[in-house]
Amino acid sequence: MREGAHPGQTAAFPAQSPRDTGVYRTTPPGHTGRRRIAGDTARRVGRKSTTREPIIQESEQFEPEATRRTAGVTESARANRGWWDRNADEYQIEHGTFLGDDRFVWCPEGLDEVEAELLGRPDDLKGKDILEIGAGAAQCSRWLAGQGARPVALDLSHRQLQHALRIGGSVPLVQADAAVLPFRDASFDLACSAYGALPFVADPVLVLREVHRVLRPGGRFVFSVTHPIRWAFPDEPGPEGLSVSASYFDRTPYVEQDDESRAVYVEHHRTLGDRVRDITASGFRLVDLVEPEWPAWNTSEWGGWSPLRGGLIPGTAIFVCQRG
Repeated sequence: MREGAHPGQTAAFPAQSPRDTGVYRTTPPGHTGRRRIAGDTARRVGRKSTTREPIIQESEQFEPEATRRTAGVTESARANRGWWDRNADEYQIEHGTFLGDDRFVWCPEGLDEVEAELLGRPDDLKGKDILEIGAGAAQCSRWLAGQGARPVALDLSHRQLQHALRIGGSVPLVQADAAVLPFRDASFDLACSAYGALPFVADPVLVLREVHRVLRPGGRFVFSVTHPIRWAFPDEPGPEGLSVSASYFDRTPYVEQDDESRAVYVEHHRTLGDRVRDITASGFRLVDLVEPEWPAWNTSEWGGWSPLRGGLIPGTAIFVCQRG
């Protein structure tokens, strides 16, 4: 939380004209931008990040307990906002080189928007108003700005957006809840989210309906999440991660909690069918479902992602949706 600010204080961000700079806070808590991105060093597009500063905030000082239990909208939002504010420094220092300052990477497989063109041809992005949800340090938005688009980077974590300010650029930054977007109807041509918001909210339809509201007719929303099938396997990169250990249909959230059973981090599982139903229930039409294959050039290992697992089961699902 920004010093001197108070919960419930609404920043004067001009929702009808999202072109200012700086970090703007809005009332609701919610939405996070955790993206598990593979640490590839073999192939990058765009500038490497050279703007580093020492860690000035400490990460977790306790060992959280990992469990599966229910976690509602408010608890999930509060836990994930706190997690990112505490861990943003470590995340950016550890992964900033891979993410760069101005790349648009969809997933640990390394699929880059330069090649994928899921939002459209680069030439077609020029002059478009684009909302990035779960922007982190706004690397994707910075790439979009480089194509001539007019992006706005939104994230739950104030500390993540401070890293966006540190890196620089003219992209407007907004701290807000993805389930209560602080923009007028039909404010954007496109919206995107690379591993942001959707995996971490208890009710994804709230987010999808808000994105639908702020998009103009015909607007596209593209978002990537952990492939739902991964929830049935251990989150391990080696052979131990290839055996089913849980029911794919168990939708109980993954929760890390402190010694007083307060959630400090939450992820929510939706089956592939759930995701499709959420999309259509929110008024979108599903245009494409992309399951990136693990490329031969990517020899890196990250968390549960690895060449071994990537060659056998999908790790990411990217949903391409269109507003009617």
